[in-house]
Amino acid sequence: MPALSPTMDTGTIASWALKEGDSFSAGDVLCSIETDKASVDYEVQDDGFLAKILRQGANAVDLKIGTPICVITEAKEDVPAFANYSVDDKDAQGNATEAAPPAATSSTAQQAPVTVPSPLGTYVLMPSARHLAESKGLDATVLAPGSGKDGRVTKGDVLQAIAKNALPTLAVKQQATSHSTAPADSPTNAPAQSAAVPAAAPLSLGDLIAHEIVTEGSHEDVANSKMRKIIAKRLTESKREVPHFYTSFNVALDNVLRLRKTLAKDHEIKVSVNDFVIRCCALALRDVPEVNGTLSSSDGCVKYLDTIDISVAVATPTGLITPILFNANHKGLAEIAETVKDLATRARDGKLAPHEYQGGTFSISNLGMFGISEFSAVINPPQAAILAVGGGARTLVPTPYKENGDGKASPPSIATLLTARLSADRRVVDEATAALFGQAFTHYMNQPQLLLL
Repeated sequence: MPALSPTMDTGTIASWALKEGDSFSAGDVLCSIETDKASVDYEVQDDGFLAKILRQGANAVDLKIGTPICVITEAKEDVPAFANYSVDDKDAQGNATEAAPPAATSSTAQQAPVTVPSPLGTYVLMPSARHLAESKGLDATVLAPGSGKDGRVTKGDVLQAIAKNALPTLAVKQQATSHSTAPADSPTNAPAQSAAVPAAAPLSLGDLIAHEIVTEGSHEDVANSKMRKIIAKRLTESKREVPHFYTSFNVALDNVLRLRKTLAKDHEIKVSVNDFVIRCCALALRDVPEVNGTLSSSDGCVKYLDTIDISVAVATPTGLITPILFNANHKGLAEIAETVKDLATRARDGKLAPHEYQGGTFSISNLGMFGISEFSAVINPPQAAILAVGGGARTLVPTPYKENGDGKASPPSIATLLTARLSADRRVVDEATAALFGQAFTHYMNQPQLLLL
């Protein structure tokens, strides 16, 4: 199993492109491997023949780096020699050898005598077991040694014995004890023998445990993909270790929408609102470089990066991936629209190269096209910030107050507003810096003609 990315610890073989006995040349695809980010084609470096596939299907899930996955040979006549080769046999033999000592210990433990407390002492019963037995008038000390610690009888042992009707009553046991200790001709023994004690009525677990009422319907368990497991692990670590703080700001979209229509009508340039957001973020990061930083894990220093590489969140069937738009501050709207469309298409098809989704200095997650008004995003380390963008909505905007006005208030207006929320790492970005970024971003969104320069 090769390491196809710097952060890859394990991999899953999604499919094999070749069959056993097939020949291949340098550069041919041997198999498709699902890494922590995407499905990557594994290309061979030399010519040869695929002699044996060692891992496939359920046996090829979450394989550690360096695990043998196949056997290749240089000559075709060597292929039949590996027809019955398997690494599982060696692993099974090693496991059997390791399991032998515990088995011997278990047999020795069975031969050794077990010392248990006297059955007459109630200390062999767990409190819950004693309460249950006494409430039913039964003697549970005969179950010693039980399944509890130091051979103590548990409530579960008593329930199982009750279900089997295997417990004597307390009165019968006391009578048997007095009979065994007193002489056979003792006059005190006669009344005890003549007094017949009725046997306990057989009980079942149904008499003691209420039947469970099932209210849930049928369901299906679907295994998480490798990518979703890695995403869950990384985001959990981010929320646990990175001190998040959030700043929200409303942005008017009316000028952006008008310019978007003009570009489409007069210049046949189709750009989305998300393309405007990316361009505005790139310029805001250029103006406020303190947000375009990261925290060094080695010395704890804050590093401000020279390049502005924006990661754009893209939803795929296997999970969320963030392809990178490199040098976003040097790209125009048309180039951003074309590049993002290409990255998103290849991300959904699993055709991204590792360098196209690993790294980045800032992230954008836009759920506005899904009808989400606002949300909070989780920072993607080692980045220091991520911008969560919601959808635009027509909103009634009140008239701003003017202290030196003529006393006549203008009527309120209706504007299309979106809510953007910046999640930032407090170790790198402070509240004032986040506010400056929000002001710069809002400035460029309100005057989109500046994006054309």
